[in-house]
Amino acid sequence: MSFNKRLCFACDLKDNPELIAEYKKYHAEGNAWPEITKSIKDAGIIDMQIYLTGNRMFMIMEVDASFDPDKKSKMDAENPKVQEWEELMWGFQQELPWAKKGEKWIALDQIFQLEK
Repeated sequence: MSFNKRLCFACDLKDNPELIAEYKKYHAEGNAWPEITKSIKDAGIIDMQIYLTGNRMFMIMEVDASFDPDKKSKMDAENPKVQEWEELMWGFQQELPWAKKGEKWIALDQIFQLEK
């Protein structure tokens, strides 16, 4: 039996329609760099979805038992292509008002579930 866990995060884009449209193009099906999708899968992320309303994004990740956020951060820091992607994306993104400096995606706390 497999163990999967759902993690949810939020991040804002700069409130600029042209930048938002360009960001969406980078994330359209088939447009994400293959090195990025490989690094995501290699970290134990089974599925990742990003939703957008206005300039606020919500990311939902389904991870398997091998996923470790510290290991993922270390892998990303050591991957030049991931660093290039992150720097590019930071041109579109901005910190949430309550984020620490340089913190992009903020983990969401689950406050409701219909049934367990």
